[in-house]
Amino acid sequence: MGGIGSGRRWQSGKNTTSDYRALDVRRLQRDRLLRSGETFAWQWTRNGQEVASIQIRVETNRLILIYRHRKNDGDWQPMEYPVYLEWTPCNYGGGRAWFLCPAAGCGRHVALLYIGRAGIFACRHCYRLAYASQREPDDDRAARRADAIRRRLRWQPGILNGKGSKPKGMHWRTFSRLEARHDAFVHASLMGMATRLQLMDRGLADLRDDLTDDG
Repeated sequence: MGGIGSGRRWQSGKNTTSDYRALDVRRLQRDRLLRSGETFAWQWTRNGQEVASIQIRVETNRLILIYRHRKNDGDWQPMEYPVYLEWTPCNYGGGRAWFLCPAAGCGRHVALLYIGRAGIFACRHCYRLAYASQREPDDDRAARRADAIRRRLRWQPGILNGKGSKPKGMHWRTFSRLEARHDAFVHASLMGMATRLQLMDRGLADLRDDLTDDG
């Protein structure tokens, strides 16, 4: 087993959830892997290739995580500790599983645990991670939201592509509302991109002036 920490360096300094490998209790529950007595390997892949893996043993209301971790190219250290589960009832029967963050003094109910420099799985609050979307420029966020509406309307992705027609079976009122929101997001994205390009052009012009003065 390659172990956590093999492959790419993932503490890139960006400090967003997308930079860290995560363990998702919702995926484990969907795959019916939370039954006591189960033992299985969990892998992370990139471009179809395994880059890290851990072993998981399921016990009553907890998981035992087993893997190796190393810091700053040091020696591999064996890691084995429990992550407790808690279940909350769903509205239509059954239950939903949550991790209890194993970091000292935390214990938050979370769906995702991330592994960072400390070598343990912990919640994003403990690692002080922001969601990647929180670091997006406003125009990128607007474009992403417009594309989400395009997917719902079954239009071709990409805000520069033309609009499609109303999906069959969708009420006109719903369609009009989504189309208006889409158009507002597209306008915000294009205005933001234009502003950024103007600032870039202004910066390049200032740089050219500085080089000319130095000459």
